[in-house]
Amino acid sequence: MATRSAKDACDLLDADHKKVQKMFKDYEELSGSRARSTAQKKMDLARQICMELTVHAQIEEEIFYPACREAIKDTDILDEATVEHQSAKDLIAQIEQGSEADEMFDAKVKVLGEYINHHVKEEKNELFPKARAARKLDLVAMRDELEARKEELMAEMGAEA
Repeated sequence: MATRSAKDACDLLDADHKKVQKMFKDYEELSGSRARSTAQKKMDLARQICMELTVHAQIEEEIFYPACREAIKDTDILDEATVEHQSAKDLIAQIEQGSEADEMFDAKVKVLGEYINHHVKEEKNELFPKARAARKLDLVAMRDELEARKEELMAEMGAEA
């Protein structure tokens, strides 16, 4: 396998994917505990997951997907990704409005994690290879653009990228 010297947009997005997948695993581990202190940790972690996913989806929708749409012939995968983002956003809204008293809270976080895992696999196995093969895309330059926008959005949300 050839190695690329510079990290590209796909590497940045994939790093986001790995970070949030680890957060879902951490949440699942906390879900096994019924300790009172765990409830607040779970709420905090769920909100952090939601923030990370919201910012990630926004940079993909604003920068990555439009560029891919112009450079890739088969845009079905982008249509699917957009629908998957909307489903995730609906669940994120429910989680953000939820409370620990919501008996469906854990289930919503779990299903969101399953959606995200499916989405990540499709991007990694289908979209990223197509993006990297597209001659019109400068994914290294796009990485810088994605990173700058991500930092901007995180700052707006009061978090650090």
